[in-house]
Amino acid sequence: MKITMAHGSGGKSTSDLIGTIFEKEFGDPVLSKMEDSAVLPGAGRIALTTDSFVVTPVFFPGGDIGRLCVCGTVNDLLMSGAVPKYLTCGFILEEGAETDDLRKIARSMSETAKEAGVRIVAGDTKVVEGSGGVYINTAGVGFVPDGIDIGAENCREGDAILISGNLGDHHAAVMSRRMGIENTIVSDCAPLVEMVNAMKQSGVHIHAMRDVTRGGLGTVLNEFASSSGCTIELEEESLPVSEQVRGFCGVLGLDPLYMGNEGKMVAAVAAEDAERAVACIRASRYGENAAVIGHVATGERILLLKTPIGGTRVVGPLYGEGLPRIC
Repeated sequence: MKITMAHGSGGKSTSDLIGTIFEKEFGDPVLSKMEDSAVLPGAGRIALTTDSFVVTPVFFPGGDIGRLCVCGTVNDLLMSGAVPKYLTCGFILEEGAETDDLRKIARSMSETAKEAGVRIVAGDTKVVEGSGGVYINTAGVGFVPDGIDIGAENCREGDAILISGNLGDHHAAVMSRRMGIENTIVSDCAPLVEMVNAMKQSGVHIHAMRDVTRGGLGTVLNEFASSSGCTIELEEESLPVSEQVRGFCGVLGLDPLYMGNEGKMVAAVAAEDAERAVACIRASRYGENAAVIGHVATGERILLLKTPIGGTRVVGPLYGEGLPRIC
């Protein structure tokens, strides 16, 4: 069955679509009340985030737009030190979208939400004219424990800069599928709950965290440097990149520093905690290739990259369009 304009009318077709796909797949008692808003237990400090996902194609090696939207929202909450709890999702469906595809996307969202330990508690669906596209907007709520203060402005001299794994996998996977390039690269799309919890529980002093999505590592670390008033120095040889992605970049002239990821995080931690932090990440799901890649130094608000031959170059933020658009 294909999506028609009737599915966006607010009548029976809308009700049937919600009941047979979203309510069935998400299966949350609060969502099933179908109220205008979800009433939920709360806490002292709340973290709130929102994002929109417009990836093409919606199914790609290693994931789909459903897994992507849950991971992206959960990871944004985690990076502020929050414990993710609740998600909402708004679907904008173009006429002609396949309900079978929509069911797969909803099921993927449900499975990923369970993996991340969050609940999808509210949503909305709109149908517009078009050619079968699917777009998702999310909001996420998490609770911030007392004593947590994590932010880019907290980077300080001597901090170690860590990355949780290989760069560029998601970008390369989506681009390969879009361009019809055959390889075995799969997206790194994943929720980072386990590794963040492991670091927090082990007492690692985390000063800043950010998931490395649009704009890539180069853009994120420029934001760290700007916010904290420090210089960040990276070692090019320490940057983890798989051989396949490195080859892919070589063919297309891409730089892993600016490639999007959907299951990687960068963190600034106290120097004395660096080894413990890396061990925590490597022992967690999705973190086996974690590495220390640099440190925070005094100086101007810039990002520097030390090359294997002993040179140093300034790395600016991404300018222009970092294709493909992944969220």
